[in-house]
Amino acid sequence: MGSFKGHVLPGTLFLVVGAWHVWAAMARFAADPLGFRLRVWNPVGDGALRHLELYVIAGGAFLDMCIEVLYSTHLHFLAPGGGVNPAHLNDLEHGGMLLMFFLFGALALLSQKTRYLPLTEGALCLVGATAFTAEFLLFYFHSTTHQGLEGYYHYLLVVLIGLCIASSVLGALLPESFPADLASGLLITLQGLWFYQTAFTLYGSMLPEGCHRDADGHVECHGHAAGERGEQLANFQLFAYVFLVFVYALGCYAVAAARYGHPDLRTMHATAMERRENGADRGGFVGSSALSREQGVI
Repeated sequence: MGSFKGHVLPGTLFLVVGAWHVWAAMARFAADPLGFRLRVWNPVGDGALRHLELYVIAGGAFLDMCIEVLYSTHLHFLAPGGGVNPAHLNDLEHGGMLLMFFLFGALALLSQKTRYLPLTEGALCLVGATAFTAEFLLFYFHSTTHQGLEGYYHYLLVVLIGLCIASSVLGALLPESFPADLASGLLITLQGLWFYQTAFTLYGSMLPEGCHRDADGHVECHGHAAGERGEQLANFQLFAYVFLVFVYALGCYAVAAARYGHPDLRTMHATAMERRENGADRGGFVGSSALSREQGVI
């Protein structure tokens, strides 16, 4: 079984990194739309904070891994009769997942700050996809049995993780694609928000009416109707977060276009508007011609 803090900490990491990725992708596209290239990580300025995002990923994953493996288990890895302690399998599984994100951040830092392991953006995309795959496998084949409403919230999380894998692989295949880069940031942000929502719903104060936590901390709903109502509420919450992230992306684009807007960006926008207007004119002409022919036949 999870905990409130166990969901809020990774949620914060995903949310911060994802929101920064969205803004950085928008700013780079607005500054040079024709020369845009996808980036797995985005520098913070040109000074000492340049690699801050990678330090947040590697440091945050390492801290969370230590909490899961060392603090939560109290170093009781082995059962009294021998073998792995089944009471802490959940903690060890989460530790393995976090190890992959730590390795991603560490490998990216090693690639950027040394000459020993130069990795391309495409290779880093695949390393990131591997970390998301480890997370996907953890939540899909979890030793902790998630059922009912708890299972539904984790099912939606698995869907978001699967989309993160797809966007990372797409980034490796299409290194010049702005939509692929933006989608990766949006999905990471959504995943962070959903970790928060799961924490507040299952382990906080937002448990739906008709559901309660039993003595073991599992969520149980009174009857089929209460369970369905809880799942519908989860759908609404996810839709609300999708809308929120969409509005955030639009705001980032508006600010980036106003601050860094390249002349090519205005040219692309004007060309698109002209094509739409010409298409509408041709459509209107074709429609009126067809109507005239039809009236002539009549």
